[in-house]
Amino acid sequence: MINWTAVIPFKGRAARKTRLAGIFSEEQRDRLSYAMFNRTCAVLAGCDAVGEIAVLSDIRPPAWHGRLIGDAGRGLNAELNSFAADLATQCLLVIHADLPLLEPQDIGDLLEAAGRASMAIAPDHAGTGTNAIALVDPAGFAFHFGPNSFVQHVEAGQDRAAIIHRTGLSLDIDTPEDYDRACRHAPEIRRWTAP
Repeated sequence: MINWTAVIPFKGRAARKTRLAGIFSEEQRDRLSYAMFNRTCAVLAGCDAVGEIAVLSDIRPPAWHGRLIGDAGRGLNAELNSFAADLATQCLLVIHADLPLLEPQDIGDLLEAAGRASMAIAPDHAGTGTNAIALVDPAGFAFHFGPNSFVQHVEAGQDRAAIIHRTGLSLDIDTPEDYDRACRHAPEIRRWTAP
């Protein structure tokens, strides 16, 4: 079985989920962010193929006692490229924390597909962003998180990427519309932002 290192980028001192500011206070946005982060960590911890979970952030999230990769402020892609270069031949999974419907089977399918194809990408529900990317050999791969990252990651993979479409991997929460969509799938999410 392939042993994966999972990295979760997590915004620390910068304001979180600012596109939700019209419907939630800063405190509610923080609670939502931490609830999704904790869920993502728990799902990854339950996956046998994931040997280590690390958080890339400029803070240590509350209750996180695992590996912390200090964010030096160079931007997400530069930070990930630097970390991947130090990994050498270890398999790398980068997954965002704002996936409230994530399940172990989502991770299992993503990593299994990457094992067959050498890399796998999970786009967001709009098909433009990248919510997770798994690389059997991250050496030399350039990350392109940001606007239109999905197309750029596919191109960087030189047509070898398996594309994984699963609700738990595609449905992230960035906007009020995303939040409503997630709550239709799982109404209990509303408890995370209750006043």
